[in-house]
Amino acid sequence: MALINTALCSFGMSGWVFHGPFIDVHPDFNLYAVFERTKNLAKEKYSNIKTFRSLEELLKDDAIDLVIVNTPNITHYEYTKKCLEAGKHVVVEKPFTVTSTEAEELVALAEKQNVKLSVFQNRRWDSDFKTVKKVIEQGVLGNIVEAEFHYDRFDPELSYKIHKETPTEGVGSLYDLGSHIIDQALQLFGMPNSVFATLDSFRDNSEVGDYFDVKLYYHSHYVSLKSSYFVREPLPAYSIHGTTGSFVKSKADIQETELQKEIKPNTANWGMEPESERGLLHTLKDGKSKKELIETEQGDYMAYYNGINEAVINNKPLPVSAEEATNVIKVIEAAIQSNQEKKVINL
Repeated sequence: MALINTALCSFGMSGWVFHGPFIDVHPDFNLYAVFERTKNLAKEKYSNIKTFRSLEELLKDDAIDLVIVNTPNITHYEYTKKCLEAGKHVVVEKPFTVTSTEAEELVALAEKQNVKLSVFQNRRWDSDFKTVKKVIEQGVLGNIVEAEFHYDRFDPELSYKIHKETPTEGVGSLYDLGSHIIDQALQLFGMPNSVFATLDSFRDNSEVGDYFDVKLYYHSHYVSLKSSYFVREPLPAYSIHGTTGSFVKSKADIQETELQKEIKPNTANWGMEPESERGLLHTLKDGKSKKELIETEQGDYMAYYNGINEAVINNKPLPVSAEEATNVIKVIEAAIQSNQEKKVINL
């Protein structure tokens, strides 16, 4: 069976940490090409890779099957459209696009071109989230009443990446971090009925958002999604409360840390959290209270590329559909509108 020749649209952190290592070790992919305007960073790491100096030049290569659009958020729509028009399968880094109108246009174009279009919502395969999902699906919490997700950090300094601090469309923590936990919430609970949000920035001289508090309203429960750059003492990443108990879990997935250390994703014990980070399940059954530590599921970003392989080769469902990623953008748009108008936005 022929390998899936794959090209990267850049070789910054996303390329060398989140995509390159998985494509490189996956038996059904070939890390074939990269778009770098002036540098040769990818070739220093992957000697056989082809380097192109423009996207147009890259797209003329008929050997390329799949393109990874891992460039700044504002370019996702333009680059993805060009790749789809060239007849390539595409994986887009999150957030999918800046607007849902752009996203819907790309979904229609992919269908017209008869190619696959997916968005890299890799945090679905974080060890902590996989554990939360399993606990909820087991039904031990009863009917969910409230859930709170945090994606916090302590980082008062502005990013050295200029595009992340330039006040243009699609920048700020709501797009960069919010797209992760919004996607996770939608995976667990579906689309909310309405949204209310507070967006702000607290870093000195910051011109882009670095704080959000997004409320998702459902018929039977509420979900809070929060992020701040000024959380020195970590809060639980996931707090889920139901009619028969609660589950609390830290944000402890180790995959990104291991990738930054250049540990290969096909090594033994990949994605296994320390035992100390087990989540706490506290339930009430038959009048008896029970507290127990829950073993953490194994993190596995490779599952995403396994799914892409199955979709491209065997026409199986994509691991993340473009329609699902479009819903994330719709929630982000509602949050922005809510903050501007100071009111609840119905979806």
